[in-house]
Amino acid sequence: MSIDPQDVLIIKLNTQRQETWRYRGRILRQDADSVLVEAYFNRDDLPFHGITLRENDRFLERYYTNRWYNIFEIHDRDDDRIKAWYCNVTAPAEFEPGQISYVDLALDLLVYPDGEYLVLDEDEFAALDLDPGCRFNARQALNALVSLAEAGMLGQALNLPA
Repeated sequence: MSIDPQDVLIIKLNTQRQETWRYRGRILRQDADSVLVEAYFNRDDLPFHGITLRENDRFLERYYTNRWYNIFEIHDRDDDRIKAWYCNVTAPAEFEPGQISYVDLALDLLVYPDGEYLVLDEDEFAALDLDPGCRFNARQALNALVSLAEAGMLGQALNLPA
């Protein structure tokens, strides 16, 4: 489905398809299988694994309908430097007019600008009631993200506008 070329609502769902977070963003680029969105962190400052997510940090977010993950590039609100890439393992995103939603599968990958990375929330993922196919796809997605991170290709994977 087509999405409004400017404004979009992004909705994060848990595995029971209950909303856990929502915020607004602006579409920068769209193709048949993905959307690139610019959004701003809408929560209070939050220390997070050696970085601080700050209210109004700029996020460039790529959502896919054919991949089991999304990728966020996090920029500091003051100087726009890249703080990290945050990758969510998810079911493929769903695009509707004016809305992007995704089911979060708990596994995350946090990648620092120096290339170091952390796999997050393994315990939460293990506790989820997922069918074997979904669990397999999630693990494959994490492996793909780690490969991109190790190759230093997360920024290129976003396919950012020039």
